[in-house]
Amino acid sequence: MYKAVIFDMFETLVSLFSSKVYRGREVAEEMHLPEPAFRKIWDPSEDARTLGDMTFEEVVEKIMRENRIFERELYDRIIRNRKDCTAEVFHHKHPDIIPMLQALREGGIKTGLVTNCFFEERDAIIHSDLYGLFDAICMSCEVKLKKPDSRIFHLCAEKLHVLPEECLYVGDGGSNELDAARTAGMKPLQATWYLKDGVGQPCGRMDAFDQAEEPMDVPGYVFKGEK
Repeated sequence: MYKAVIFDMFETLVSLFSSKVYRGREVAEEMHLPEPAFRKIWDPSEDARTLGDMTFEEVVEKIMRENRIFERELYDRIIRNRKDCTAEVFHHKHPDIIPMLQALREGGIKTGLVTNCFFEERDAIIHSDLYGLFDAICMSCEVKLKKPDSRIFHLCAEKLHVLPEECLYVGDGGSNELDAARTAGMKPLQATWYLKDGVGQPCGRMDAFDQAEEPMDVPGYVFKGEK
């Protein structure tokens, strides 16, 4: 039934909550800047960073300069911490993630990636051991499209040389991706193996979709029609 499986990245293949968190709140704390002043610039920048129109470095410098706290040493430390924490995430993934991807490819199933990500996350993906396991990759900051825009799903299917209806889409459900994948013509499957209570993940279990409890449930779903 399926010719390809397309994956989300964060909270699906890796979790941003599996190691030290270094997001907006932590950056504001390191700047010793009140969070409202920080978020006045940080929050509106999210779309621009996701679509590749701004970098993390540019936003950090803008925040520091507009609040008159720019110091080169502090700036460099924030950039380094963000990159180090983002890269560290890829060293704490579920042990069956790579075997799952390998099992799909060995079974003749193409694999794709559709992820909303910033440039620093893109760099971490490129340097990770997952990068070479995809036949097509669509990262929002590169393709200038982001979920839940159906065009990013169609673009990945096109790169895989398959039809959307021949694709299974696997994601945790953030960014309304499961509904969007279904609208794009794909079969959605919620990945639940990273879900934890109380850590700020974007969503919980979604009963409207089939669920995979463990990574190796995905090949079972593809090859046997069951989880």
